[in-house]
Amino acid sequence: MKKDFKKTVRACYLGYIVQGIANNLAPLLFVTFISYGWVTLKTVTLLTTLNFLTQLTVDLLSVKFVDKIGYRASIVSAHIFAACGLIGMAVLPGILPSPFLGLLISVLLYAIGGGLLEVLVSPIVEACPSDNKAAEMSILHSFYCWGVVLVVAASTAFMFVFGRESWRILCFIWSAVPIFNAFVFSRVPINRLTEEGEGMSLKELFKTKIFWIFLILMSAAGASELGMAQWASAFAESGLKVSKAVGDLAGPCFFAALMGLARALYGKFGEKVRLNKFIAVSGVLCIVGYALAAASENPALSLTGCALCGFSVGIMWPGVFSIASASLPKGGTALFAMLALAGDLGCTGGPTVVGLVSSAAGDNLRFGLGVSAIFPVVMVLGMIMLSRCEKTVTKR
Repeated sequence: MKKDFKKTVRACYLGYIVQGIANNLAPLLFVTFISYGWVTLKTVTLLTTLNFLTQLTVDLLSVKFVDKIGYRASIVSAHIFAACGLIGMAVLPGILPSPFLGLLISVLLYAIGGGLLEVLVSPIVEACPSDNKAAEMSILHSFYCWGVVLVVAASTAFMFVFGRESWRILCFIWSAVPIFNAFVFSRVPINRLTEEGEGMSLKELFKTKIFWIFLILMSAAGASELGMAQWASAFAESGLKVSKAVGDLAGPCFFAALMGLARALYGKFGEKVRLNKFIAVSGVLCIVGYALAAASENPALSLTGCALCGFSVGIMWPGVFSIASASLPKGGTALFAMLALAGDLGCTGGPTVVGLVSSAAGDNLRFGLGVSAIFPVVMVLGMIMLSRCEKTVTKR
């Protein structure tokens, strides 16, 4: 096999696009499923919860099985699960006695794929030869954002042209992406982060002080990102008084585009900036973004705050991955799996806090977002803790 790791990196880019498709296609179809009577507003929440819980479970279990069966078998399986979930969403509700059961099975399948992708793609790229790991990691994670933008914009356009009844065809079209990439991953070269038996165990990681700081940072990064992103559509609709389709484009689609732009820019020019400081400054900008969105009565300023959050959270997730990998070079699969788990916990908790606080304040979304500015505050404090910890290690 020719050692062309550029092909491996490109396959990983497409892998994150697959994750963007898997996580964001079904929510675009929820209104259609409700109109068919397959789900209600209450049961649709169960689909979202199942997706996140499954990914969290996969994050945790992957520590045990990924190294045993190998990266190649795991990453190919991830794409097959994602493809089966997308195809199942089009087929299973129509052939099973309960359409809702068909949707549950489909979500379970693509969530397994999404969870595996989250654990595997970053360490595969980290193990590839590269002169600037942090820049490469930032560019890599930007492709999840482009995947979100692509699936929201293209799916919205497709259903506008061909009608909402064409959604099954849309599922089959999107399933072609993971099928193609599964074939690519079966052939490209894949390195291991650590040799067999050399990676740190979970017990060793949990005994390391700096590892706990990384877990806090990843949770804060996930909460900062999803706390705003999950509510961006509703925010755009209420601020601009537009339809849901336009709200999806002006809200989460625009948010993802700015997040991807931040990651791409750091990948291009980031070698001139120290990553720790860049993340800390981004955290401060994120606080400002949340404050603008929550406090301003002007819709334009509120949406500017939402956009600023999208841009500022861009570097957080991939940045913490890069620093953690450099600080704990023997962390291996266990490190990346636990970071993904912590990030997913933040992704689950962030929107939940916004929703609960908003509900308690009389469905005041601005108040919920204002309280949730605590997430980027934790991010900044965590970076200060990390810098002090690194200085202590250096002195030793």
